[in-house]
Amino acid sequence: MDLNLTPAADADLIIDGTEATFMLDVVEASQTTPVIVDFWAPWCGPCKTLGPMLEAAVTAAKGAVKMVKINVDEAQGISQQLQIQSIPTVYAFFKGQPVDGFQGAQPESEIKAFVDRVVKAGGGEAPGEQLSEAVEAAEEMLAEGAASDAAQTFAAILGEDPNHAGAYAGMVRAHIAMDALDQAEALLNGAPMEISTAPELEAAHAQLQLARQAADAGPVAELTAAVEADPKDAQARFDLAQALYANGDAQGAVDHLLTLFGQDREWNDAAAKSQLFTIFDALKADDPIALNGRRKLSSMIFA
Repeated sequence: MDLNLTPAADADLIIDGTEATFMLDVVEASQTTPVIVDFWAPWCGPCKTLGPMLEAAVTAAKGAVKMVKINVDEAQGISQQLQIQSIPTVYAFFKGQPVDGFQGAQPESEIKAFVDRVVKAGGGEAPGEQLSEAVEAAEEMLAEGAASDAAQTFAAILGEDPNHAGAYAGMVRAHIAMDALDQAEALLNGAPMEISTAPELEAAHAQLQLARQAADAGPVAELTAAVEADPKDAQARFDLAQALYANGDAQGAVDHLLTLFGQDREWNDAAAKSQLFTIFDALKADDPIALNGRRKLSSMIFA
């Protein structure tokens, strides 16, 4: 997969069209690349909001779609031919024919979705899909132990979309994997406001907490012996759960924490329940350990 996410800009990506150039700019140009036509007027308030958002989405498509802006006051013939009743009106052309469109102001999410549809109609790959593929590649690198390479790929994705929660969280997790915990924490603290509470970042925060605990985790064998000697030793069982998680045994950690919760749910300000939630948050939402653990904990809480 090509991870070069910054192709050269096309100087003709967004142009002002006229009635005289409509055939060349739209009909002929759309034979190879979809062309979005924005019908607007200087006196149209919603046009002033829609236009820049549409231009941003087209620019983000990196040449997979082009845009022509038509002032209806100066192109009344085309407006009548296409039966433009109100503005803003947006049409997408491919192979010389309209393939999609909408009227009126739209939220940014709908505009991005519209541009993605137009790109796909032209046989291209939407920008969001390109980034998703890059995220998947970075996640594979991270899973294979290539944390530094993963961090570089996540950084490239964030260069394209600074608010990509998955890539931002991936960057944090890559630093955790490199044992750069202070840098991981700094990244979390500096997350853009728009994604600061995203589930991906919440999970990365939980993983950072567990990574810091792992640095102080005791030896599993000694803690296991202590728990076997005194099954009611809450601190020893809690420490054993931390040590097990630090050594990659999430299931064992959850089992001991559930046992501890069952023995004394209020011990140390409900530390067992708190630690369980931290582990659940750190795991993937569909991880069987998290799913089964949450179910068991809920049945114990509401028993």
